[in-house]
Parts: sequence; C-alpha cells; structure tokens
Amino acid sequence: MAKIIPFKAVRPTRDKVSLVASRSYQSYTQAEREARLDYNPYSFLHIVNPGYKYDKEISGKERYQLVKNRYSEFKEDNVFIQDDLASFYIYKIVDRDRQVFNGIVAAASVEDYKNDIIKKHEDTIETREIIFKDYLKTVGFNAEPVLLTYPDNESLTEIINNVQKERAEFEFTTTYRDTHYLWKIDTKDELNAIIQAFAQMQTLYIADGHHRSSSSLLLQDDLKSKTSKPTGNETYNYFMSFLIPESELKLHEFNRLIKDLNGLTKEEFLIQLDAMYRIENRGLMPYKPSKKHHFSMYLDSEFYSLYLRKPNYKFKTSLDKLDAQLLYKTILKPILGIDDLRSNNRIDYLSGKRDIVNLKSKVDSGEFKVGFGMIPATIDQMKAIADDGLKMPPKSTYIEPKLRSGVTIYEF
Repeated sequence: MAKIIPFKAVRPTRDKVSLVASRSYQSYTQAEREARLDYNPYSFLHIVNPGYKYDKEISGKERYQLVKNRYSEFKEDNVFIQDDLASFYIYKIVDRDRQVFNGIVAAASVEDYKNDIIKKHEDTIETREIIFKDYLKTVGFNAEPVLLTYPDNESLTEIINNVQKERAEFEFTTTYRDTHYLWKIDTKDELNAIIQAFAQMQTLYIADGHHRSSSSLLLQDDLKSKTSKPTGNETYNYFMSFLIPESELKLHEFNRLIKDLNGLTKEEFLIQLDAMYRIENRGLMPYKPSKKHHFSMYLDSEFYSLYLRKPNYKFKTSLDKLDAQLLYKTILKPILGIDDLRSNNRIDYLSGKRDIVNLKSKVDSGEFKVGFGMIPATIDQMKAIADDGLKMPPKSTYIEPKLRSGVTIYEF
C-alpha cells in the first residue's frame, strides 16, 4: 500500500513564480547561468549558487550554510510564502512539442522506499548519497521533487481533470517555450480521495531521482536518531515527489560517446565487432535504429548499422534485454575496455532527445572517436528490471517531464 500525503509547500508568489523557477543548475551553460544571475534577482539560481554574490566559488559545508541563508532571505522578502494548509498540488506541463504531462506533487513515504513499495531501477553512488544528505540536513528544504510513476488510475484522472477546470494558481511559460500550470487541492474530501487512490496501489516506481530518494533515507536515519520520541509523522519521514501516470511518462535513450578504440585500429575494431553484429556501412546519411537490439554507430565520418547476431547472445534476465546493457556487455566492456561505466572518463553520454546529428558533431570535432545510438527503453522494461531487483547501467534513460526548481519546496 503506497502512502502519499499532502504537505504545506513553500511557493513563490504568483507575480514572481516565472522569475524564480529555474532548470537544474547543471543544465545551464556558464554564460546562461551568469546572464540569469546578473539580470534576474529572483532566480532560484541565486539560492543554489550563493557564492555568486561574493564572486567566489564556494563548496562543501560553507556552501550549504550560504544556501540556507539565501533561502531565508527569499522568505524574509516574501518572495516565498508557505501555504497554511497541507495540500496536494496538481502540476501540468505543456512542452514546446505540445506533449502534455499531468501529475500530483505530494510527499511520498521514506518507509515505502525502504520497503521496496517504491521501486528503483538504477544504482546509486554512496558518496553522492552522503553529500546530498548532508546538504539537505543543513539547508532544511528540498526544491526538486523525485519523479514517481503509477499505473493509470481513473479516479485520479477524474480528480485532475476536474481541478484543471478552475483557474490555475500558477501559469507561466519558460524561455524553452514550456508552459507550466499549478493548482492547489486542500479540501478534505479531495485530499482523502487522492490518499485512498494511492493506498490501493501495491507499487510505485522511481522514474527519475534515485539519489534524492536514497539520500532521504539517510536523512531519516540521521534525524530520527536525534529525535527523543519520534512519532513517525516528522517531515523527514517523507520526500517531495511528482507522481505521474505511466501513460504520460516519456522515455528517451542516452547515446554513448567513446574517446578512443582501446588501442585498436579501425579495421581491428570492426573485425572484433563482426563476431557479435552484422555490420552495414550506411555512409554519410545519418542513421538511427528502429528496433530493439539494433544500434547505430558513427565512426571515421561514416554511419553504420549494427544488427545483433542473436544466437551469440543469451537473454537470461530482464536486464539482459535492455539495449544499454547489451551494448555494455558486447562492445563497451569486452572490446573497448570500459568496465566501470560510472567512473571511466573515456565514455560520455548524449540525450537521445537531441538529434543524431549532435552525436556526429561530437565525433567530428575530434573529442570522441566513436558514437553509438539506440532506441529508448520502454516503461515495461523499466518496471520489469525494478521488479526483478536488478539495476540498469547509468544513463540508460532520459526521462520527461523535467520540473523547474523552486516552484514547490518541501521543508524538513
């Protein structure tokens, strides 16, 4: 039984939400960040990059404390105001391609994550978990919800549709031409209906935010040990989430870029590749695969198609059927010598949402020697891997929607 509860969000005022909301810090180029920090005093980037005020790069615990200070200043200046009543928040995004995402911002249970009611499909890195836990503990808030997905549910769809007939609390369009809407639900009947709908679900799945989820578990353990008489209702027992029906989740692939051929010549590399794949030279025309277990490859100014020789590969588990794992087990590790995908600096990743020409450009620049493209994983593959207790390789999926930071904030 999944436990989802309302919470009192800290939110920007209606007149400033479009100025506050930001993408994740890492998604901006340095020039983009500096422009926003120079000309927009309300950007959430001022909070997460507090050293900009002093023209200094600040890291570690010193940065965490300054983040907390900047956040307090935004509250003192009434840029942020906390809701009086615990609420659910209906969130809608219409992106530039007219793709529509509808979901519910709520607090999800850390215990559900711990007990595998909220299932994961990716490994996490312990050092990153600890860093983010320490960050959360110091700043006392989280501004980026974990993306969870649930089976399509008629009662939740009806609630969402009815709420959206009213005027939205927030409506703003970004420079990316995505339009964001937010409605607040705080009436008892509607709150209970949402709680009960999720209580009938056996499982939820993490789509994006594995490190945020695991860090919340570490934070719970830390803060619970310092609470004299814990009740189970403390805010640290939950983490902010955006819950979206499976049918509206959009999965893209991550293409792979490799810096060298592991000491092989082009001809030696192709000969080794031939053992597992039927190779066809596609020439200069950009090529993108259309089937599972097929890959595109860009090498030495030419595109190739790679078709798996299926008798030579055994599909023993749900993970073995994942193309990102297949590429790793048949090419990246045995031929190109990339064993640890998390730490090897010879590999990089490019979101498949970008055109295959971007992969070509990266290789043509000389930064990389070869690039591989694939088709996206499916939601059923992601769930099967999670259900089997297995973990995808890093950067197996690029998942949408991507929410803006600073629109709803969860305080501990």
